[in-house]
Amino acid sequence: MYVAVKGGEKAIENAHAWLAEERRGSTDVTELSIAQIREQLSLAVNRVMAEGSLFDPDLAALAIKQARGDLIEAIFLVRAYRTTLPRFGYSNPVETGQMACDRRISATFKDAPGGQVLGSTFDYTHRLLDFKLAAEGEVPLAPESQPRSEPIPHIADFLQDEGIIQDEPTSDATPGDLTREPMEFPAGRPLRLQSLTRGDEGFVLGMAYSTQRGYARNHAFVGELRIGKVAVEMDIPELGFAIEIGEVELTECETVNQFKGSKTEPPQFTRGYGLVFGQSERKSIAMALVDRALRWGELGEENLGAPAQDEEFVLSHADNIQATGFLEHIKLPHYVDFQAELELVRKLRLETDGRTTPQEAAE
Repeated sequence: MYVAVKGGEKAIENAHAWLAEERRGSTDVTELSIAQIREQLSLAVNRVMAEGSLFDPDLAALAIKQARGDLIEAIFLVRAYRTTLPRFGYSNPVETGQMACDRRISATFKDAPGGQVLGSTFDYTHRLLDFKLAAEGEVPLAPESQPRSEPIPHIADFLQDEGIIQDEPTSDATPGDLTREPMEFPAGRPLRLQSLTRGDEGFVLGMAYSTQRGYARNHAFVGELRIGKVAVEMDIPELGFAIEIGEVELTECETVNQFKGSKTEPPQFTRGYGLVFGQSERKSIAMALVDRALRWGELGEENLGAPAQDEEFVLSHADNIQATGFLEHIKLPHYVDFQAELELVRKLRLETDGRTTPQEAAE
């Protein structure tokens, strides 16, 4: 039972004012602009867009500023704003094979068709603090390079041509929309992927790591990781054809997993898949590992009882906004509940001591 607190309006107003002051910080320091956050904290912006389910770098940067850098709070702000937007319809599936790749690597083939494009990455940096950044000097510009505009084939296509990787089932059925309908179990793969791409990066990473440590049969190779921009198209009924309405930056990961076969499937490689807004490599790889772990049923594998194989466990706990709401509600007044618990514990202690009333205890 919750108890409404009355008469605290002034205290709440003061708390809001104090929050605004803390958010601003020292006025001796130049205020951080939305453009600075968008351009220089781009990976944080990408995470907020991905888990907030809204591709808008400026709004994500604004949310980060408003939330004082608390990314989960920023994601909450973006999702809340998203619910106020009109919905015009659904875009067509994006063609990631047509992606203008800024980065594209494969851990399965050294000489991958289309080439390896390292792009901007922390992979080859030393994990040492760079104190030159504290000097706030000009950073040397990298040599000019252009995204690969020509279509780059997916690595899995070559394995599929050889017949040694599973075919991805296709369907003309319209997938469910997790942003409009609550999750129901069992959930199909489209809903699972929606849930994972919106899921908390840390949680999904932890689940993925558990599969690598043996809590699921999931030995994976990164078949391909690509980052770049893709066109977004939408069918216009009045025109009778689709038009391009914009472009989004995406990170796509497809894993190649060992599979010895089952009663229903022959020995072959299988796949895990991750697709996330912006440059979100860790999240997309983790998503692909968890996606593969959750596919045990459709592949006829044995359920080893691993956490990452439990659809209800994974999907019900991946959403950081739901988790935050349930966790933080215990800050609300629970005075009546606690008084009832307090009286119960006192009574039990009396009974344990062989006394039945507070008076007896006092004597």
